[in-house]
Amino acid sequence: MPEHRGSALSPSSTARSGVFDARHRGLTAGILLSVGMVAFESLGVATVLPVIARDLDGIGAYGWGLSALMLANIVGTVTAGHMADRRGAARPLALGMLVFLTGCMIAGVSGSWSLFLLGRVVQGIGVGAVMAASYTAIGRAYPESLRAQMFALLSSAWTIPSLVGPLLAGIAADLVGWRWVFVAMVPLIIAAMALTLPRLRRVADAGPAHAQKTTARGARWWRGPLASSLLLTLGTALLLQALLIADLVLMAVGAILGLGVALVAFRRVTPEGTLSARAGLGAGVIVRLLLSGAYFGSEAFLPLAFQELRGQTPAAAGLALSAGALTWVAGSLLQARWDRRHHGRRSRAVAGGAAVLLLGTVAIAVTALVDAVPGWCAIGGWAIGGLGMGIAFNASTTDTMEQAPDGQQGQVSSALQLAQTLATAVIAGVGGAIVASAAGAAESLHAAIATVFAVTAALAALALALSGRLRSAAGRSDTVSANAAR
Repeated sequence: MPEHRGSALSPSSTARSGVFDARHRGLTAGILLSVGMVAFESLGVATVLPVIARDLDGIGAYGWGLSALMLANIVGTVTAGHMADRRGAARPLALGMLVFLTGCMIAGVSGSWSLFLLGRVVQGIGVGAVMAASYTAIGRAYPESLRAQMFALLSSAWTIPSLVGPLLAGIAADLVGWRWVFVAMVPLIIAAMALTLPRLRRVADAGPAHAQKTTARGARWWRGPLASSLLLTLGTALLLQALLIADLVLMAVGAILGLGVALVAFRRVTPEGTLSARAGLGAGVIVRLLLSGAYFGSEAFLPLAFQELRGQTPAAAGLALSAGALTWVAGSLLQARWDRRHHGRRSRAVAGGAAVLLLGTVAIAVTALVDAVPGWCAIGGWAIGGLGMGIAFNASTTDTMEQAPDGQQGQVSSALQLAQTLATAVIAGVGGAIVASAAGAAESLHAAIATVFAVTAALAALALALSGRLRSAAGRSDTVSANAAR
């Protein structure tokens, strides 16, 4: 794939370059700060969401506290990805940060579960735009030799948030109230905007001319990225809401209709062959979806399981989330080192990482459901899961982005981010419906949590099974040729 002209380096200079050299230092710092901002909010809210749901009488619709943000994320992701291909990454990032700030303010002052969900919707649009713009910037501004390292550092942007985010959020919920989790985000967002946007404008200015002009001129507006992302969001929302309906006939009708609409829209906003997991880009998007569903689905219900079934405090549950986030970073860095030595063998890394993620999922499920197992074992269990996720996630992302056609990095990055958010939203919604069916009974909740973890474990197993399809036959031939040339 042709390199971005702003990152064109001679072979010798490429060998000496790094993501923190003079050419890339400013952009690297800006991207890491932007992703770190999102990480603080994500990990903090995941930790205190059970407290918010109880305070605002939303435990019966607990899954929507997660799904609302994830579904709205779809709109921000798809729209920002296409905007970045046409106009560069700076504009969607700026809009995303402003929308994210607005969402945090709404959620922080909400006095009802419905208003809180509105804040989560607004937050989700902003998060999607920020993440899509960040991935696009990496695909365009960094040479191929540095992308695996940059994606690993993108994971490391969660390091400090994972160390202090869940713990501080849990302490804040215990001592001064959960609203301070959102209040604390405001100055961080403002600082990220001030430090990041000037640097990302350089990426927009240096973009390839044909990439800047990439549009869907021949498409009708109702088949465009914005309309399709809205349709996907509405279809998925209908599916998830139908699962909460007591009447089985209405549930089936709503679920089938929502699923049909969502699949049509999903096909429009992802690379050709995604639904069939075709080798190459399609399989890359599906593997991202499966990995995200396994990891984030388990993570979403870990605090609920340990607070409701094991009687742990929010701060204690936050320690397990922190352990997973930290080992994710370690796994990403290990994979980046492996990638430098064994370029073109990423499917092995994905398979190994998915197997470790599966092991970690089983470990936290056993800890949550078996009283004889000490609660602190969840920390070690989710540390295992995070390590596997870091390896598999980084390898699959790098391999998929490397296959993106020049000038379409924004669309591919948005498809990857879309798969992640959609999987998280669906698993959170389905899991929330399962939890809601428990109706407060301890034994029923025990069975509901067990079912959720069984689903996420199955997703990790499917990612393992599909890891060999990350490269098409042509892509494998190109990799063999490149390795031979070395």
